[in-house]
Amino acid sequence: MSVCPQDNLLWESLTGEEHLYFYGRLKNLVGADLDAAVDEALKSVNLAEAATRQKLSGEYSGGMKRRLSVAISLIGSPLVVYLDEPSTGLDPASRHQLWEAILKAKKDRTIILTTHSMEEAEVLCDKIGIFVSGELRCYGAPQQLTHRYGSNYSLTVTVNPGMVPQAQIFLTNLAQGAVANALVGDTLRCSIPISSITPEQIFSKMEAARQSVGIRDWGVANASLEDVFIQIASPPLIEDVPKPLQTLQQA
Repeated sequence: MSVCPQDNLLWESLTGEEHLYFYGRLKNLVGADLDAAVDEALKSVNLAEAATRQKLSGEYSGGMKRRLSVAISLIGSPLVVYLDEPSTGLDPASRHQLWEAILKAKKDRTIILTTHSMEEAEVLCDKIGIFVSGELRCYGAPQQLTHRYGSNYSLTVTVNPGMVPQAQIFLTNLAQGAVANALVGDTLRCSIPISSITPEQIFSKMEAARQSVGIRDWGVANASLEDVFIQIASPPLIEDVPKPLQTLQQA
């Protein structure tokens, strides 16, 4: 078993190559097998250049340290590997290269990955479990989760400053089952069941409310895996509007 923790646990006085030789020996690699494993590990995470091999890990950038930590966890062909946020701090090019290394490594071992990136989970994982407050809320293949929980439209709306409360109420009343589940600045995201409204109705209602709600921009799309995660992990932005109390009639 091997582990790549969220924090990079490295010796700053050792080079990346020396780290891999150390951990390779711990996993019973010797001689030519050890040399080949170290070379392959460095190449897989783009640390194989001569200058980089000899650079002390204390002089590495955050992304280089992260790539080295993943390489350490994969060397020696462990049967089970735990990866905690493996691509944190990486630029897009390095992230995709690291994903390729992980995809190649998972062919002959079990990899258990924790991440907040649904893009990373969709690329790397055969099965995904979403935990909320320590409770497993759902589990399945990415396509299964999108089909099971993503039967919604994702509506994104940007409103004028000060109009967020009115927009929240408008969106939750847009259709039966509509839930405003994300807010960033003056931009709201709403989840609407596909069965409760048609695209034509969404267009007509949004255009009719453009002035009264202060809508500057909006867009609608089918739910993605990220939308599924937000739907499961996030509470609604506002509580349901209570119905007026009915007056009791005396008999």
